Amino acid sequence: MDITIAYQRAIQKYQHKYVALYHALREGILNGSLASGTRLPSTRDLATMYGLSRGSVSEAYDMLLAEGYIQSAVGKGTFVIEQSLLSNTDNDIPIQADHISNTTAPLPPLSLWGQRIVQIEQEIIETRTYTPDSTYDEHHLVKSLHQQMNSTDAPPDIISFQSGEIILEGSSQISWKSALSAAGKDVQKSALDTNKATVQGDLWLREAICHHVGRTRGITATPEQVVLCSGSMEVIALLCQLLINEQDTVILENPCYSGIRRAITACGGKIEPAPLDQHGIIPEDWHAQLLVVTPGRQFPTGSILPLARRQHILQWARSRGAWIIEDDYDSEFRWSGRPIEPLKALDDTNCVIYVGSFSRSMFSSLRLGYAILPTVLAQALTAAKRIYDPLPPARLEQRALARFMIRGDYVRHLRRMNRLYRSRYDVFQQAIHEYNLDELFHWQQTDCGLHAYATWKHQPAMYNQWMQSAYRHGVVWRDAATYQIVPTVPSACFIFAYLPESHIIEGVRRLRESWDRMQYND
Repeated sequence: MDITIAYQRAIQKYQHKYVALYHALREGILNGSLASGTRLPSTRDLATMYGLSRGSVSEAYDMLLAEGYIQSAVGKGTFVIEQSLLSNTDNDIPIQADHISNTTAPLPPLSLWGQRIVQIEQEIIETRTYTPDSTYDEHHLVKSLHQQMNSTDAPPDIISFQSGEIILEGSSQISWKSALSAAGKDVQKSALDTNKATVQGDLWLREAICHHVGRTRGITATPEQVVLCSGSMEVIALLCQLLINEQDTVILENPCYSGIRRAITACGGKIEPAPLDQHGIIPEDWHAQLLVVTPGRQFPTGSILPLARRQHILQWARSRGAWIIEDDYDSEFRWSGRPIEPLKALDDTNCVIYVGSFSRSMFSSLRLGYAILPTVLAQALTAAKRIYDPLPPARLEQRALARFMIRGDYVRHLRRMNRLYRSRYDVFQQAIHEYNLDELFHWQQTDCGLHAYATWKHQPAMYNQWMQSAYRHGVVWRDAATYQIVPTVPSACFIFAYLPESHIIEGVRRLRESWDRMQYND
């Protein structure tokens, strides 16, 4: 059997190989890495492992045996003796270079980036309360809920408007399995061809993305401008590291996705929150060189940025020489109206970086995101990505998705999902009106996306109280306060797309019941 001992360190101090092997084995026994009862390799095997003669190994074993560190049984092997039987080890001198001090020096501190990451994570933990929101794991919510409620009052299950697992079903699943099978053969054929395993991502998939965004989003791009990453958030985090210097001002929508805030702060950027209205971000002459925006469907409010504002933002970027990161996170799901051109399609100065993802449109565990950006910046992003992924991740899935898109299966899948999500949205809207939740919220009207956004009409204290009441009635949603840079009115996100229609109706009914019960108790 294989063992690992500090032989290389010992041979630097001791002239003879058998003495070095003895000390390395002895150190392993004393520090516990070779535990009591461990069977040591045979002299032949240990000699082969460390390039020694069997005679040198036998001499080292004999020395350990004479000093009572090991015991040998004919026909059974050589074993480390029980630690309780070891004695006279107080005067043992550990192996170390003579010029190295025995004192322990403190380890160097984390970098500024590392310190910020730890601080941000600690702040997230400290701000968590009992209030159920997106920072909580759903299983924890269910467990806490049942612990608090009497068994006679506890609901049989919990309906969550917080998140959901996206899976492929029906003909989409069959088509995906076929694509995976074909991709497996492709990857095997190219296993020895390192030129095809580029950090930038599978060439077939990058070509398929260019064709898809050209047809559906009006974006003209070449495969050299596309970089694939493990999800859109990895794209944005790497871009932040490439584009943000210490104390640089970055314009960010308020509210926005909290992961983007963390990435900017960790890079030393100063966030300037940009206010929104019902049409999205309000353009200004910002004193900054970077804007992160979600114009196709603002997250989390769901507002769509009008063409005039898009043009105003592009003009600002031209005059300032600024970058724009356009996060088009769920543009694939639209069930009415004409698709709005993204900033990237209107950009004539190459200042817009377009970021997309397949995690929402395909299935949750497919962590594939991409950026479309100027060639020079694509090269920089590839170089940054190479640090984390020297080889492209998910090669099989990348090639399978390429086949899935090239064969037209992706477009057919999107059509099916749009019909399904539109139906669930209609059910949600009907239930909202039937149970009169318009009394509680101002609802953001939308014709796309996977969640509904609403702002609270009453006092903030009542919102928090109602969240607890709804929690006890077995229904939860995302508290949009987690997305606010500067606190504003209480607001909520209800993710309906992953719930069966019966669960949507029951969830809204529980929301109404919890409000009525709270009002009655008051």
